[in-house]
Amino acid sequence: MAIKITDECINCGACEPECPNNAIYEGGVEWAMADGTSLTGSFTLLDGTVVEAKQRFAPISVDTYYITPNKCTECQGFHEEPQCAAVCPVDCCVPDELYEETVEALLAKKASLHI
Repeated sequence: MAIKITDECINCGACEPECPNNAIYEGGVEWAMADGTSLTGSFTLLDGTVVEAKQRFAPISVDTYYITPNKCTECQGFHEEPQCAAVCPVDCCVPDELYEETVEALLAKKASLHI
């Protein structure tokens, strides 16, 4: 399951540098699969859409930091727990029930992001 940032976010930014996949963005900032990863060429998103790694996408949130589930691996293969949740002072980094993934799927996503 990917992690999401709830509306309780105070925009402190503590989570962003902790993400090993660069899946966390400041509100209003566009994102791309290639940001902070070794991806090149095409990539299949969670919804099955095939995109170019450098293709820019609209922000998921404009008011608070957000996590793109397409890059979130819950820190599997890096840390024992999601680092965003570990450092969040208001506990607004929580599991995203819309994106349930097995540990195996999260590790496969990690491997694809960091070739």
